[in-house]
Amino acid sequence: MPSSRILAALTAVAAISLLPAPAVAAPATATPSPVTRAALDPSLVAGRGAAVSFLEQEAEKARTTGTVIGPGRAAYTLPAEASGRSAVRLTPGQYVEFTLPKTANAITVRYSIPDAPAGGGLTAPLAVKAGGASRTMTLTSQYSWLYNQYPFTNDPNAGLLHPDWWIAECACVPAQTTPAPVISKPFRPSHFYDEQRLLLGRTVAAGEKVRLTASSAVPWTVIDLLDSELVGLPYVNLVAANVLAFGADPTGKRDSAPAFDKAIAFARKTKLKVYVPPGVFQVNRHILVDDVTIEGAGNWYTILKGREVALPAPAPDGSVHTGVGFYGKSAADGGSRNVHLSGFAIQGDVRERIDTDQVNAVGGAMSDSTIKGLHLQHTKVGLWFDGPMTNTRVEGNIIVDQIADGLNFHTGVTNSVARNNFLRNTGDDALAMWAEKTTNAGNTFDRNTVQTPVLANGIAIYGGKDITVSGNLIADPIREGSALHAGSRFGAEPFAGFVKFTNNTAVRAGTLDLNWNIGLGALWVYALDRSIEADIQVTGDHYLDSTYNAIMMVSEWAVKDLYAVPNAHFKDIRVDGTGTSVLSARVAGGASFENVDARNVGAVGINNCGSFGFTPAGSEFTVTDRGGNDGGWLAPWLLPNTITCDDRPPVVAPPAPSPWLP
Repeated sequence: MPSSRILAALTAVAAISLLPAPAVAAPATATPSPVTRAALDPSLVAGRGAAVSFLEQEAEKARTTGTVIGPGRAAYTLPAEASGRSAVRLTPGQYVEFTLPKTANAITVRYSIPDAPAGGGLTAPLAVKAGGASRTMTLTSQYSWLYNQYPFTNDPNAGLLHPDWWIAECACVPAQTTPAPVISKPFRPSHFYDEQRLLLGRTVAAGEKVRLTASSAVPWTVIDLLDSELVGLPYVNLVAANVLAFGADPTGKRDSAPAFDKAIAFARKTKLKVYVPPGVFQVNRHILVDDVTIEGAGNWYTILKGREVALPAPAPDGSVHTGVGFYGKSAADGGSRNVHLSGFAIQGDVRERIDTDQVNAVGGAMSDSTIKGLHLQHTKVGLWFDGPMTNTRVEGNIIVDQIADGLNFHTGVTNSVARNNFLRNTGDDALAMWAEKTTNAGNTFDRNTVQTPVLANGIAIYGGKDITVSGNLIADPIREGSALHAGSRFGAEPFAGFVKFTNNTAVRAGTLDLNWNIGLGALWVYALDRSIEADIQVTGDHYLDSTYNAIMMVSEWAVKDLYAVPNAHFKDIRVDGTGTSVLSARVAGGASFENVDARNVGAVGINNCGSFGFTPAGSEFTVTDRGGNDGGWLAPWLLPNTITCDDRPPVVAPPAPSPWLP
């Protein structure tokens, strides 16, 4: 829709009860739901993203007596935060029913239920009928529903947290306006969804039904999707330091943190691994790890669950809470080495964003280490590493429902890899490298899947040297971010060497930036603190159904005459659908394009504003045609630096992505 209509949609969100809209009735006889990836036919994203053990089915494609909401992309609405930008709304007694594509004994349901009127969340049962068996899943909104301006609040009735900040909805600074503008409450509700896992207690054959029926405990229940899988038997290690032998309680009634400390100390002395058997283990603080291997029975069976605990006084790092998590020693204390964590779940209790808090599932500094097969939920950040540290592998994890980032390589992380991880519903960048104070170098984000980051970017690179982002699948970023981002910002060290974006797929990306009130790109390159002079190589990426632009290269207005992006190269790119342009250039510099094919482009192929000097010589941004660019988007008359600047071009929603024929 045009940008003016998007802004109007944002200003219209005034109450929780208005969120499940727009809506259309869905017939009870709808075709059984297909298997999707990022809400698309899997063939459209083949070879991209994480290899996972579950199959995804979208509720809006399932059989239901409820109402389909969406599709819609306006921030602060339930459709926008849903996978595929659409979901199903159930009132009490209504159901959504999925046909299992393969045999399964476990499901994950992504859902939303209302917040309490004063905040704090509600709980409600959800009836689950799987084959001939009936179970009950308990839903909660205690970990969802944030409001207001950064760093957000749990109070839907709160006034502005920062009355002097720019408010995009009214294009004003309230403190400088007399009288102050009226801001509807709840203001900017977000982070609506959560998810629950359930072992069904039996094997349900392919072709059988899983029906989810809403209860009367809440006025509505929104179901986004169902993941189903066949979970194997628990892993057993008999030759290990079993935490039960040191007093751990698998019922979760007693605090097991001291038992973990004892087991780790014994394992280090005897050169054994630590084994955590099936059970729920209460852990309410950090477990310090160094030179140790800790294995669970599998993340469906071994669960570490803890409360967020207020500290009697702030810690030296500024934390005012602690909570469940495994932490390496701080880099100032030499960091930890040879830490290997696998096969368990960590479930935190973080309900508000406090940036000084170290309440992450995994943290500290860990060199020569591996983190594999974990399920991380309801912590602030899934994994936040503070270097310097080197040679760490983060592989095959599921990271969901975080208040902030999913994973962050922060400060001096080198030669490390995050590969084959699945991330959904992060409250900030899902995967980030932040070279603050000390540069990051030689790191790779490879074949990860990122879905529905509520704020900021799917994958963000803030400074660093020789960085690779390859084979990832990123879908549905919600606001103020992109699928892929390279930014000289947040005080990061300069980019150097190369930054490679290779064979990634971005789906329904390129959000509205509320500070600028302009649309971003699926790939967003941002020169804020300094020029980005590294060799930016973008090869083999696919940008599908971009809300605004496929590619945006930009600088801040205040520094537009100081910084540039001079060295970007695009090759073998496919662009299938943009709301506005293939390239939006709002910075000095230049880029080359070779074999970049585009179709279903909403406005002009290149929206070239340069640094807004509008000189007689043309734009300060130069486009180089290296041949093979199909689709008519890079017309000869646009080269090399023709000014085609439209600050806010009209948005034309593209058709859904389809197979790209040779």
